[in-house]
Amino acid sequence: MRSENSSFNFPFSHIYVEDAIRDHELTRRILARFSKSVVIPINHYKDVFNRSRQNFGIQKSSQALILAKNTGASIFPGAPVCQDFGYDHFYYASSIRNCIFDCEYCFLKGMYGSGNIVVFVNLENTFSELEALLKKHPVYLCVSYDTDLIALESLTGFATRWAEFARSHKDLTIEIRTKSFRKDIYEKIEPCDRVIFAYTLSPDEIIEKHEKKTATLKERLEAASCAMNKGFPVRLCFDPIIYCKNWKAAYFSMLKTANENIDIHRLKDVSVGSFRIPADYIKKLRKDFPDSPVCQFPYENRNGVFCYPEKLADEMEEYLISLLERLMDKEKIFRIENSENS
Repeated sequence: MRSENSSFNFPFSHIYVEDAIRDHELTRRILARFSKSVVIPINHYKDVFNRSRQNFGIQKSSQALILAKNTGASIFPGAPVCQDFGYDHFYYASSIRNCIFDCEYCFLKGMYGSGNIVVFVNLENTFSELEALLKKHPVYLCVSYDTDLIALESLTGFATRWAEFARSHKDLTIEIRTKSFRKDIYEKIEPCDRVIFAYTLSPDEIIEKHEKKTATLKERLEAASCAMNKGFPVRLCFDPIIYCKNWKAAYFSMLKTANENIDIHRLKDVSVGSFRIPADYIKKLRKDFPDSPVCQFPYENRNGVFCYPEKLADEMEEYLISLLERLMDKEKIFRIENSENS
């Protein structure tokens, strides 16, 4: 079991730094921490991140860090393949691109050509952009869509800053989603019913085979329980459901472990959804990972989104929902719609 106060040993032997943010406070703090890293000045992050003929797998095994300034929009409408939990104004924020974890099926591997991590250090600009949006209507915002903010918290402090920002803006609700084991963040910030911590759960065998570097199922549940005990609203995400030969037994065991390690009645809600990915992304994943059973599965293309065959997707989702309904109110169970509108 890893210590809750331990940090990731970030393997950033090389750090690319845009000239425009070399003197930014966060840049200076990160460079001071990695004093032995090779620092390479660049004009624009895309010169490195968007290069052609990059090998995602090789880069992922020894990631470089890119510190940049976001000069464009950083808040975007939520994707149709994501759950909006009934909120009318659903958005996501992109303050970091790519993740320290290495999930085999991650859509980021299809979205980006690079396995390196980009941190837009000027988070204050995103806050200004969001404040302008909040003047128009309330906002539900997923802030860890393109990364795992909690896994990178000791590097950036962004999860804490997002939580503090949400507390001071009554029309803002944020979700911070993670597969991390870290619990120390809950000692640093005050609970707020508009700061939702969401833990993605998978059976242990899926985690071991397909979610490299992430926390174990029990570690995630312990962290989620800690958040709930500190007064934060907690969401469990049984999403994506990944098919395997013994999927019923695997997901039954997962839910049994969840019920034994967290008070399910106190959860804010849960989401359930089988694996789905935009067609353009799966093409790249299949090319880059020819031996991956998840990437190479014969999915159905439904309006540009690759999903499990409808009968299988329904069977997996309905099975998990039937188990959850024995443990909690139906009103708290949100199912991803794999419909013609997906």
